Amino acid sequence: MTTPTTTPTTGTLEVPGATLYYERRGSGPVLLLIPGGGADAGLYAGMAPALAAAGRTVVSYDPRGQSRSPLHGPAGDQRVEDWADDARRVLDLVSPGAPADVLGCSAGAVAALGLLARHPERVRRLVAHEPPLVEVLEDPAPYRTLFAEVRELTRTQGPGAGMAHMSQGLGGAPERAEPVELPPEILEMAPRMYANQPFFLEHVLVPFTSSAPDLRALKASADRLVLAAGEDSREIPALHGPAARLAELTTAPFARFPGGHVGCAEHPAPFAERLLETLNAH
Repeated sequence: MTTPTTTPTTGTLEVPGATLYYERRGSGPVLLLIPGGGADAGLYAGMAPALAAAGRTVVSYDPRGQSRSPLHGPAGDQRVEDWADDARRVLDLVSPGAPADVLGCSAGAVAALGLLARHPERVRRLVAHEPPLVEVLEDPAPYRTLFAEVRELTRTQGPGAGMAHMSQGLGGAPERAEPVELPPEILEMAPRMYANQPFFLEHVLVPFTSSAPDLRALKASADRLVLAAGEDSREIPALHGPAARLAELTTAPFARFPGGHVGCAEHPAPFAERLLETLNAH
């Protein structure tokens, strides 16, 4: 797969309570990429040009309250329903009258599942990569406690303390022989992602991880849904477990992707190839 440099066309979209910044590349059927909490459209900058070269109109955006998508009022706890409706409004703009393929990662996968449950007619195929919906696990209580502690630490000691506690509580990622070298496009996002941490840890983490997916609606759309998790996340129950469990509960297929929770950024080329394989298989 080639990875040409493609400068995106950018724009803004007014939605209730926020102004969304979005990016678009390429032409062809729309593929919407929804970032997770703390991230923005730059999360997919490493693989978006290759997806566009494969004949897709690749669209991503900064979730409300993060980076270049300001809220219209003070920050408060975020609702999955609002993020799902934001995704629907973006699709209404870039793919009017035609269902689109969708990838959501982490909190973006939670929003993507909300989109499919609330607006299935807007989705052709959806890949939900590691939605941290711990309430579907057999014993979610330890994670409820962990994420509440992370939020409190962020408020009292800052986001660094919150992130460190979360990493320790989740078990961290397996040791790698060599560190992953992030593409320059991803490094460009790093300062914005760092600035987003307080908002994510205080207003997204707890409400999103504690939300309950609409299993009845998702099961009704299981033919449009693929649950996914990274190869490197197998030993992290809060990341790998919800995707595997949701596949069982909805009868949707389960797929493994390269890398871990942020495989789309750490391994953009193989991740993009796996995404296209998954979308084109149906």
